[in-house]
Amino acid sequence: MKAGNGNSRETHREMIRTGKRPATWLLWLALLPLLAQPALAALQARVDRQQVAMGDTLRLEITATAGEDLGAIDLTPVQRDFDILQRSSSSSVNIVNGQRSENRQLVLEITPRRQGQLTISPLASANARTLPLQVEVGPQPERPAGDAQVLFEAEVDRSQVYVQGQLLLTLRLQQAVNLDNRSVTELKIDNAFVKPLEQKSFQRTVNGRPWLVHEIRYAIFPEQSGTLEIPAQTFSARESQPRRSLFDRGSGPLLRRSTEPLSIEVLPRPGNWPAGTTWLPARNLRIEETWSVPPEQLQAGESATRTVRISGEGLQGAQLPPTLFPAQAGLRYYPDQPQIAETEGGNGLIGQRVDSAALVPAAPGHYRIPEIRIPWWDTERGELREAVLPARDIAVSAAPGLNQELNQGQGQTAPGTAAPAAPAKDRSAPASMVAAAGEPGELWLWRGLAAFGALGWLLAGWLWWHARRRGARGNNGPHHGATPDTPAGPGESRAYKQLMAACASNQAGAARKALLDWAGSLYPQARGPALATLVERANSPAFASAVSQLEQALFAPGDGNWDGSKLAQSAKALRPQLRRQDGADQPGLSLYPT
Repeated sequence: MKAGNGNSRETHREMIRTGKRPATWLLWLALLPLLAQPALAALQARVDRQQVAMGDTLRLEITATAGEDLGAIDLTPVQRDFDILQRSSSSSVNIVNGQRSENRQLVLEITPRRQGQLTISPLASANARTLPLQVEVGPQPERPAGDAQVLFEAEVDRSQVYVQGQLLLTLRLQQAVNLDNRSVTELKIDNAFVKPLEQKSFQRTVNGRPWLVHEIRYAIFPEQSGTLEIPAQTFSARESQPRRSLFDRGSGPLLRRSTEPLSIEVLPRPGNWPAGTTWLPARNLRIEETWSVPPEQLQAGESATRTVRISGEGLQGAQLPPTLFPAQAGLRYYPDQPQIAETEGGNGLIGQRVDSAALVPAAPGHYRIPEIRIPWWDTERGELREAVLPARDIAVSAAPGLNQELNQGQGQTAPGTAAPAAPAKDRSAPASMVAAAGEPGELWLWRGLAAFGALGWLLAGWLWWHARRRGARGNNGPHHGATPDTPAGPGESRAYKQLMAACASNQAGAARKALLDWAGSLYPQARGPALATLVERANSPAFASAVSQLEQALFAPGDGNWDGSKLAQSAKALRPQLRRQDGADQPGLSLYPT
């Protein structure tokens, strides 16, 4: 077999070298769409509770979102340890933005056959499979003393809890008779935050007698150490009775039941907790990151969104610390608004926090993104642990054409590379201009040209203002002789983003090129220079001044340091106005939020 495999590989290599293609390749290409469809299938299973007692019922939901046949599912893995008492099915169709999706659901009411840690093995339909489920089954509850038909009790999941940690309180009502007008007192606890959780109802059989069980759960977070007092809770209802006449409401006697008050020890923060960090008592803590563009494909001047997601079991979303994106030489971050949410699991709350930022490399080279290390206290093990997102090394390549020209013209280098021999003060000027500026006789010439350029911008602005004022007097309204320009297309958005990236990295040459592209995309039919048209249409002294400073930084001698914040700020403020002029003011996501 090994020799045969070797020969086939040599034959395959020979066919590639000679330009031939085996016929099986065409077959594989034809089968690719069929092979990809099982990956799109989605089959999920969940139970409403993961801890039950013998005689309890629980709900198993099997959901299909890709057209799987739920009737063909083999339920043998369920029937090994559970009895199926009842089954039902449903389906729903959703249409969002023209996209049609169908959900099918099979619901099974099941009860365990034995005690212990039971596993529901994966259920399969065609090529889709569910994940295994764990259910912990305890002993059957004791029979209530006497002839009690209504029981009301409270229990907590632990007798000790750390300050700001999660404590689960369950109020359980068990009834063997029908009840009307049921109510429970509102839970109020001093020095603690109380979060109501989902209520659950199920059936329980004790010594052959059926009971209906209702559970009300709360997540409690103590705010100070010491003793936490949970006051007694009261349940009231009326026993249902058959009606003897049309006007008889059938209300029986009033029933009242109260729980016992509970005292919980709240432990302080441990002494070995690292100072200066956020206190996080949790069952588990995870941190992960995603990128909109693979980091190894980044180019200088382009942006990629880095998203860091933190989730903690037994924590509120507001307790999770923010992810910081520290700026470093050659890299800048533009954070977005964080997303904070909470979901409910079998063990209480699961807090989630999502921080994202646009990363913009200023120049090609190798960069190292530092690790993120979050300490947290494991409330199950009682020990200090850390969630770590490892450091990442990224290599930023030069953008084709533009970055090579800028690196040669401006003398910019990537981090870790040798600097050019040109003086730092002439970094933003082309080589020919640096040589000319070095001569004393030419120094005043370049200064004069810069001053003449600035006066030209001011004169153009004054002429435009004067013409607009005269037209307003003659027409008693806006000027009607202008020809409307073609609305800005997708190129406008790209040019604007490149302008923002160049301003963020203070690259004068790249900013001017992006500014020219932006002006050209906004006014493709302009008779004169597009940049002059842009300054004229903007009618903003701040924008005109920022453009003039950019021109001086490029073509006038000086220290070569240019700050792009002023140009970026004025361009952001003017963009909605300029796009409305050309009918292209469409809502969208901003890559650089203010």
